[in-house]
Amino acid sequence: MGSGFSFLSTPMDNSSTRRRRTPELGDLPEDCVAEVLSHLDPPEICRLAKLNLAFRGASSADFVWESKLPANYESIIHRVFESFPMSLCKKDIYGKLCRPIDIDGGTKRFWLDKVRGKACLSISSQGLSITGVDDRRYWNRISTNESRFGTIAYLQQTWWLEIEGEVEFPFPVGTYSVFVRLQLGQTTSNRFGRQTCNTQHVHGWDKKPVQFKITTSSDQPLVSQRFLGETGKWVLHHCGDFVVEDCSKPVRVKFSMTQIDCTHTKGGLCVDSVLIYPSQFRREG
Repeated sequence: MGSGFSFLSTPMDNSSTRRRRTPELGDLPEDCVAEVLSHLDPPEICRLAKLNLAFRGASSADFVWESKLPANYESIIHRVFESFPMSLCKKDIYGKLCRPIDIDGGTKRFWLDKVRGKACLSISSQGLSITGVDDRRYWNRISTNESRFGTIAYLQQTWWLEIEGEVEFPFPVGTYSVFVRLQLGQTTSNRFGRQTCNTQHVHGWDKKPVQFKITTSSDQPLVSQRFLGETGKWVLHHCGDFVVEDCSKPVRVKFSMTQIDCTHTKGGLCVDSVLIYPSQFRREG
């Protein structure tokens, strides 16, 4: 595999005097290069693959990319694909898992973060159970390019807000954060294409806080509360974290968002999705 450090010297002339050639990166054996690459992030591996043939060959080594895949990547593949060619090299498997994959009828989406190979998942508003969502007096489904899924749920007015979601997934070992993506006010466009936010229905969120709750199959329920106040901007509201210590079996995660104090109405809320991704992303952001 690869070339060694042979032919490092070349004759200058017919005399016994020889001039030594300076070793180059291309002289490194591919297995040594691959060992170095296995300690780098995927984008760095791809950049170094452009250096020369030795780096290009080493950058495709299976053991390099297997170290970037989650330990339970085979379980993830069985969960997100109906059929999958396991004969693919590990680099191609990594590439396929980094592309967003719709699951559960398109109501959920999974992908690996391209830089660190960490598992991420989102649940669309259509994959959530929303009390009264089919009653057009209270809720509307709105198509928009502001959502990953192309559709949001818009609340005009209600006395009883109750949103629930659930997913069972073979998350790799790690700590994960749960977020819900919300906006107070509805984004609209005028005839010139300029976007504005219509806040005429926004009311009631300063009276009582919204309660967020997450539960997993292995942890106790985690509850937090927050007032919704910022209008005209999509906000990721952190609902809590959970820990996965055993990736040999799927973890069931349940999410709820409620404001069921019926002493006042509330409205003007856009609900896009619930996101689950590694907590280290939140700390780094």
